Amino acid sequence: MVSKNNNTIGNPFYQVMRRIPIFIILFLSILLVGCSDNDKFSSDASAILEFSIDSLAMDSVFSQTSTRTYDFWVYNKGNSGVRIKDVHLIQPSKSGFRVNVDGQYVDSVAYDFEVRKGDSIRVFVEMTAPVTQQDEPQRFEDLLVFSLENGREQPIKLSAYSWKAIFYHDVWEIKENTTIDERRPIVITKGIFINKGVTLTISHAQLYFHDGAGIEVDGTLVADSCLFRGDRLDKMFSYLPYDRISGQWKGIFFHANSTANKLQDCEIRNSCSGISCDEKTSLSLLRCTIHNCKGTGLELNESMASIDSCRITNTLGDCLNVIGSLVTIDHTTLAQFYPFSADRGVALRFDSESVLICDNTLVTGYEEDVIMGDGSGFSFNNCILRTLKPSDMEDFVDVIWESPKDEIQGEKHFVVFDTENLYYNFSIKEESPAHQNKIGDLRNL
Repeated sequence: MVSKNNNTIGNPFYQVMRRIPIFIILFLSILLVGCSDNDKFSSDASAILEFSIDSLAMDSVFSQTSTRTYDFWVYNKGNSGVRIKDVHLIQPSKSGFRVNVDGQYVDSVAYDFEVRKGDSIRVFVEMTAPVTQQDEPQRFEDLLVFSLENGREQPIKLSAYSWKAIFYHDVWEIKENTTIDERRPIVITKGIFINKGVTLTISHAQLYFHDGAGIEVDGTLVADSCLFRGDRLDKMFSYLPYDRISGQWKGIFFHANSTANKLQDCEIRNSCSGISCDEKTSLSLLRCTIHNCKGTGLELNESMASIDSCRITNTLGDCLNVIGSLVTIDHTTLAQFYPFSADRGVALRFDSESVLICDNTLVTGYEEDVIMGDGSGFSFNNCILRTLKPSDMEDFVDVIWESPKDEIQGEKHFVVFDTENLYYNFSIKEESPAHQNKIGDLRNL
């Protein structure tokens, strides 16, 4: 006699357990079929790999410094797997390229890779720029060769430029009168400090500052035909160099009692603050450009300054901020079109303690009013001003009041205004009323 509790045939648990081996068998069969298809490798000479790039052109870098990491993909779009016998560089000891393929470092050569049907692997490339003997950037090339098991070789060309530079890795302290006339780029890692009573004279030089580095002036800075900018030569995106991004370095700071400072035909760009002057300092700017600052372009605090034929453009803070200072401005362009924030400053700001004499100057920007001024110690003569027309016209002579309704106004004054690629040329178009009335910086740069 069989009891009801021992009736395994009618037990639901028993029925489920009977079916488990069948499910396992079916699952393993499907898995084996799929694996056998994907694991099929071809030695046929027609089997090839495809790449996401044809060649890799990297950015310029200073000698003995590293590029950012680049990457590309290797695809197998064939009907069977492809085995890679090795991946190698032709001249690794000379070119300076470093490669990682699918997690394996290519120390001149790496062996045995597999790319299954429909699969891909990723390749990472860096370069430490070799030392060159030339002052101009030198091109370095190498071939990264994928040697397949079927005997085919598929190369990818790698290239980059190395630029010989002079490096100052510690704070460069100027303790005595010093003159620099250097055609090679000068890379400043931690900043320049000019001692009190000492003059640094720089001529026809390009100074590249690392993040957080700048120039601190207790003495005197005299610069002629110089470029001051950040040290990143590479790109944030394929279309956007870091040189077009603000805040790459600290800026230039003239401290109290720093006198006789003069910058002529100089360009200061992509800094945090452009130029800042403390009390009792004096500064002359002639044919200079301050562009793309993450703070104020030029800030004058209880200082004396002359600004002639200059451009101060695109700053998160004010382009020019005058506090308790005596300032003369002539044939200058102040243009506030900072692209990274709508909460930008104005083109010109001055307080009631300042004396401001402004002639032949273009002051414009995105907003309807880009001038914030106070007091009575100011005058504007033959200027274009984008601001509300005041009721008292005593201090305004031959002024054109710019309005958004004007045919040519704001950005339409300028030769190049490419907001998509953040590229600008603030030379004034011939059809602009500024050009016709000899207003603003009229140089064609």
